[in-house]
Amino acid sequence: MFMGGNEGGSYRPLTQQEIEMLHKASMLVFEEVGMEVHSRRALEIFAAAGAEVDFPNRRVRADESWVMNLVKKAPSQVKLCGREEKHDLALGGKKVYLGTGGTALNVLDLESGRRRASTLADVRRTARLVDALENIHFFVLPVYPSDLAKENVDVNRFFAGMSHTGKHVMGGVYTQEGVRKVIRMAEAIAGGKEALRRRPFISMITNIMSPLKMDGTYTDLMLTVMEEGIPLATPPAPIAGATSPVTLAGTMVQLNVEALSGLLLAQLVNPGMPVLYSAVPTTADMRTMGFLFGAVENGIMNAAAAQLAQYYHLPLYATAGVTEAKIPDVQSGYEKMSTSLLVALAGGNYIHDAAGLLESGLTVAYEQYVLDDEINGMVVRAVRGMEVDKETLSLDVIKRVGPGGNYIVDDQTYQYMRTEFFLPNVADRSPRALWESNGGLDGREKARRIARKLLAEHEVSPIDQAVVTALQTEMPELIVD
Repeated sequence: MFMGGNEGGSYRPLTQQEIEMLHKASMLVFEEVGMEVHSRRALEIFAAAGAEVDFPNRRVRADESWVMNLVKKAPSQVKLCGREEKHDLALGGKKVYLGTGGTALNVLDLESGRRRASTLADVRRTARLVDALENIHFFVLPVYPSDLAKENVDVNRFFAGMSHTGKHVMGGVYTQEGVRKVIRMAEAIAGGKEALRRRPFISMITNIMSPLKMDGTYTDLMLTVMEEGIPLATPPAPIAGATSPVTLAGTMVQLNVEALSGLLLAQLVNPGMPVLYSAVPTTADMRTMGFLFGAVENGIMNAAAAQLAQYYHLPLYATAGVTEAKIPDVQSGYEKMSTSLLVALAGGNYIHDAAGLLESGLTVAYEQYVLDDEINGMVVRAVRGMEVDKETLSLDVIKRVGPGGNYIVDDQTYQYMRTEFFLPNVADRSPRALWESNGGLDGREKARRIARKLLAEHEVSPIDQAVVTALQTEMPELIVD
């Protein structure tokens, strides 16, 4: 059973010839420039597999044949399960899912509206809110708990997520021991090691640095996850004009090399391992050189990444729905919609960052999750498009109603009125007089009230208490609310 997953693909920023040009340019970069790898273990793995490795300069090069032989070993579909089966995701092809992202350091407090440091309680509350929102399909741990010591972050962030949503939980990781403990914890909840591998309801994120560098710490964390066979995203985040070429096409060439590098290492360590072609292409404001997360060009590049992933028959971890706005306002609305819509219409599979984030990813807001759930619902409706068949062409209905008739009371209207149209919860479509009599609320305030209500009333499927007690005994640092 897999939830959602409407097929995208109607938006194609690249022609087939342009995709092949990007591919060929990427292969030349692999062969002539290569990746700088700062993990001795990874260098040895690449060398043993036949890549050209310059150990003193930590450089790995390879030709197209070597690269593509490994790409073909990677699965074309990756299953990311929910703790509850109804939230399972099947990533691949042009299926589209949208969810959260992070790791933000700040939260706009739901009561005061003031910006404050994020805490473990915010991980729990955002997970619970996302669990209640229909158009947020997965939960990437969105905030860093500033109230915890670094060595206790991995275990507590993941447990807070897993225990407060039945949806798939993905997150960045910080320590080797933390990775191992999170996996042991998930195995206990799943009912054993094999049970978790069959139904992986957690996955992890490690990073590749731009330009063309595999950092030692991140790569060693990556290797640990790969050895365990837990689904993995290895995103690079090139900034066009700063850490990658200023041209969008040049940034895509570099990103392709970086994204494939993580996938290649995964297939060498654990052939057939579930790994996502991961892309976080961004831009810089050429007036200030400030980093941008909400620029429309980011949407275009992530849509192009969807085409590249489809070219390689790989599932995609893409980025959209972020904004430079500091509060939920008109800027956050149009920036989020523009990038999410482009990437979804291109068939991006696992579109993360598409809920909750503000201020270039530095801050989240509870009401923004509600607003983004509505944006995502509209995006999913656009991806679904128009169903055209004998029944929806409505010839019999048109004949039945005839000239001058009325379709309001026709049986077909009752049959389709809840599925043919997206029905928003936040957007106000009432006459002005009624809107005024109901308090004249703007969208942000209405979303804030919805968030409060969901947090107060929504019930999450619990983890078995005996498992929780056993985990607390094994991991004394685990905090259970």
